[in-house]
Amino acid sequence: MHIAYLSLGSNINNPLEQIKIALKEIDNIPKINLLNISSLYKTPPIGPKQPDFINAAIKINTSLSAHDLLTKMQEIEQAHHRKREIHWGPRTLDIDIILFNKEQISTERLTVPHPFMQERAFVLVPLLEIEPMLETPQHGSLQEILNKLPERHEIQIIA
Repeated sequence: MHIAYLSLGSNINNPLEQIKIALKEIDNIPKINLLNISSLYKTPPIGPKQPDFINAAIKINTSLSAHDLLTKMQEIEQAHHRKREIHWGPRTLDIDIILFNKEQISTERLTVPHPFMQERAFVLVPLLEIEPMLETPQHGSLQEILNKLPERHEIQIIA
């Protein structure tokens, strides 16, 4: 079994409901066991002008490979009508694999640890809620990384 951490985000088409439904869909996938779910957070967007996001993080164990997990998460995104039209633009649902075991993966389809996680308080805050001592193979302690990010104060728990 593998341990993976995923980040979920949505900022259009009822974002709160998008995240709640996606969590149920992930939990219903055979070969995935949902171990922990963070609170839901309201976070300011990065990129073009757009609505705030709702973000969450989850910890799972799975017998799926990292690439098979990515495929399953992209299927859920597509079921939520995810469009990839504007880089860092609005989205119905975004599910990223942040960490997969302690592996470093770099392929055309997948980079793990997520290449921007150390720059994203909206990823780090929910992750640290569910795993306070979490460290990455490349960046070390997530708490130390988060302490350096000024936007960490702009993130609010909503549920």
